[in-house]
Parts: sequence; C-alpha cells; structure tokens
Amino acid sequence: MTQAPAIPPATRRRHDREIVALAVPAFGALVAEPLFVMADSAIVGHLGTAQLAGLGVATALLTTAVSVFVFLAYATTAAVSRRVGAGDLPAALRQGMDGIWLALLIGVAVIAVVLPLAPDIVRLFGASATAAPYATTYLRISALGIPAMLTVLAATGVLRGLQNTRTPLYVAVGGFVANAILNALLVYPAGLGIAGSAWGTVIAQWGMAAVYLFVVVRGARRHKASLRPDLAGIRASAQAGVPLLVRTLSLRAILMIVTAMAARLGDADIAAHQIVLSLWSLLAFALDAIAIAGQAIIGRYLGASDARGAREACRRMVQWGIASGVVLGVLVVVARPLFLPLFTGDPVVRDVALPALLMVALSEPICGIVFVLDGVLMGAGDGPYLAWAMVATLAVFTPVALLVPVVGGGLTALWGAMTLMMTVRLLTLWLRARSGKWIVTGASR
Repeated sequence: MTQAPAIPPATRRRHDREIVALAVPAFGALVAEPLFVMADSAIVGHLGTAQLAGLGVATALLTTAVSVFVFLAYATTAAVSRRVGAGDLPAALRQGMDGIWLALLIGVAVIAVVLPLAPDIVRLFGASATAAPYATTYLRISALGIPAMLTVLAATGVLRGLQNTRTPLYVAVGGFVANAILNALLVYPAGLGIAGSAWGTVIAQWGMAAVYLFVVVRGARRHKASLRPDLAGIRASAQAGVPLLVRTLSLRAILMIVTAMAARLGDADIAAHQIVLSLWSLLAFALDAIAIAGQAIIGRYLGASDARGAREACRRMVQWGIASGVVLGVLVVVARPLFLPLFTGDPVVRDVALPALLMVALSEPICGIVFVLDGVLMGAGDGPYLAWAMVATLAVFTPVALLVPVVGGGLTALWGAMTLMMTVRLLTLWLRARSGKWIVTGASR
C-alpha cells in the first residue's frame, strides 16, 4: 500500500460513498445490540437486587457464548461478498444458507449443554446463593433463544455480503422495541418475574431470526438457490470459521486478563476500569462499523478479480480509520469531565479513571487502523493469518499485563499494556496488508 499512486478523486469519492452507505447502518445495528441487555436490566432491576444480580450473571454468560461464535457473521460476509463480486448471486445465497444451517446446528448443541448444566455453570461463575436461582432460571430459558441469536449472526453476514446493512439495522431496532415491550408485559402484568424477562427476550430473538430467514429465503428462491442443508458447504463454512474462532477466543482472553489484573489493583481501580472499558467498547462500535464495510467491500472486489480496486479500497478505509480514531480520541479528551460523573460520584475513582481515559484517547488512532485492517483481512478470507496474529498478540500482552500489579503504575499502566496490545496488532496487520498476500482473487479463496 505504500508508495502507491494517489487514488483519483472520482475513485476516492466512490469509495467514500460505499463506506458511508455500509458503515452508518452497521453502526446503528451494533449500538442497538447492547440495548437489549440495558432494557432487561432496567425492567428486572425493579424486582430486587438478587434478581438483578442473577440477570447480570446470566447475561454475561450468554453474551460471552454468543460473541465466541461471531465468526458466523464474519466468515459468511467474506464468502458471500466474494460470490457477489463474481456475479454469482445463486452461489452467494447458497453459501449464506450453509452458514445459517451451521448456526442452527451450533445453537442446538449449545442448548444441549446449557440446559442440564445451567446450575453448575452459574455456580462456577461465582453467583451468590441468593442470585444463583434467578441466574439459573434466566439462563435456562434464554438458552432456547441461542439458535435464534446465532441465526441472526449468520443471516446478518449474508446481508452484509450482499452489500445490505440497512435491513440488519431495521431488524435490530425492531427487535429492541419488541424486547422492551414484551419484557415490560411479561415481568409485571403477567407476573412472571425474571422468567418473563427471559421469555420476552427469547420471543424477540426468534422474531428477529424469522425476519432474517424470510429475507434470505426469499432471495434464495428468487435466484433459484437451494435451501437444503449441504454437508460439504456446512463443513466449508465451519472450516472458514475455525481460525476466526481462535482469533475471537484470544481477544476474549485478553479482555479477561486485563479485567482480572484491574481487580487485583483494588476496588477503586476495578470500578474505574469498568468505566474505561465501557467507553472503549462504545468507541469500538464506531470503528467496527468501518471494519464491517471493509469486509463486504473487499470481498466483493476480490470476487470480481479486481485486485487494484481492493488495494485502493483498503487504502481509503485506512485513511477513514485514522481520521475516525483521531476524532474519537479528541472527543474522549474533551468529554471526559462530562463522561465520568455519569458513572461515579467517587472522586477517588475519577482520579484513577482520568489518566487511563487519556491513554485510551491516545490509542484511538491506532485502534482505527487496527479495526479497518482486521475487517479488510476478514473480507479477504485471510482467517488463518488473523488467528496467528492474535495468538502472537496474546503471547506478548499476557506477561506485560501480569507484571502491572507487581511493578506498579496502577490502572494507567494496565491500559498502557492495552495500548501495547493494539500496537502489536497494528504491526502484524500492517505487515500483512503491505505484503499483498491477502489479495487472492476469484469467487472462492
């Protein structure tokens, strides 16, 4: 990408239009997702502290379980967009159906594990004796919605691959509204308590899955693509997802380690860490939206055997990533006096969080490039390299993070380790992008 000729203005404007058209709706859908948990918490919170604690444990387990399988969206986006670029919509939709069948199979397997083991899982997670029964109830009922959650992930990947991020936005907003209404009705007027919240969420999730399936199946029938499960296609989807699963597990391990180390620093530090991590996660949604656009656009260019277009799109999205990171970093610095009081009135926690927030602000331009290149390589189907790079990043980050409580530096040093982690990711992804080895054209990689 370096020493390449400047992108012509007309081409740059075309890339900008594509990025905005895909990234803005994707951002809206991403932001809508955590609102499910917020709505449940607001409604269940009025039942009592034990119920809210139980909800917290159960939703943390469910969120972790579903996030592990996010490869269903990423791998499907890459595979479908390649076939779209190659001009073979029937094959694109056939590939999308394979991803959806894989999601349903994984969902059934997860249910088979969670239902009998729910009490043990809750106990292992450290729920208190008063919260555990509520957590178990919510987890068992909500597990029935896991196939729907995973179907939504895979179907979202199909639509992204088809260059459609508006429908996922509409479905996410509709799902949030339905979830809030169902929860309010089932928890109180129906008198079901926390079980009502779980059933409301399950119904909303299956409703979302039904809408997605209607859209994808209608498209498949229109283009005469088979809807039957194809073992070879499902196996190919699973094989493409395994490296991304390794990548996701490595990233989850990093987040677990940083939270565990923050807990060792003391109550003020872990409280401040939760505030900083919440903001970092929110900023990640904005950058991830550009990455999602990258997955869809790059896959389409490579499927069309347009290597030059893929390189130009990559360069332009990196520029977007840098600009977005700078803007977000400035916003963090400017808004921190307003942001911190929303979460805590404790001056000690604020004092601990402030320098850590500045560290986050400084790292945002790095994050901008990392998220974009991550999306570019996912769109190229370069999963094995992404897996290797994240495992290497975990290996570098872990000893540094483990030393923070020993050496000192507090939460600021710990978020310095997070900045180091993102810098290592930047190095590995940038080297791969420069090498051009990710540019493999054709309908399949």
